Amino acid sequence: QVQLLEAGGGLVQAGGSLRLSCAASGGTFSTYFMAWVRQVPGKEREFVASISWSGGTTYYADTVKGRFTISRDNAKNTVYLQMNSLKPEDTAVYYCAATHLWRGTSTDYNYWGQGTQVTVSS
Repeated sequence: QVQLLEAGGGLVQAGGSLRLSCAASGGTFSTYFMAWVRQVPGKEREFVASISWSGGTTYYADTVKGRFTISRDNAKNTVYLQMNSLKPEDTAVYYCAATHLWRGTSTDYNYWGQGTQVTVSS
């Protein structure tokens, strides 16, 4: 069973950038389809981005397309989310998620990290 640990959240001004990372342990990282999902208190989880096992295919929510980039380094067991041109509406807790199966833009994952807070001030 894989364990996921996110890092890189924080407070940033609108228009700024942050890079989130998610380190995986306890499993074979390259066999996991990975995603970033965010949640605002009181609202449902929202798909942000996902990446296939080898990194060859990526998916993005329309709200972040062109601003966020998901990538992975299977040698380092880590997935990243580069977030540029941040907006106040990007404020949320960002979760890393993993599953063995293809998930596309779904939020149905088996394994979740504890989340990292991203706050974008206007």
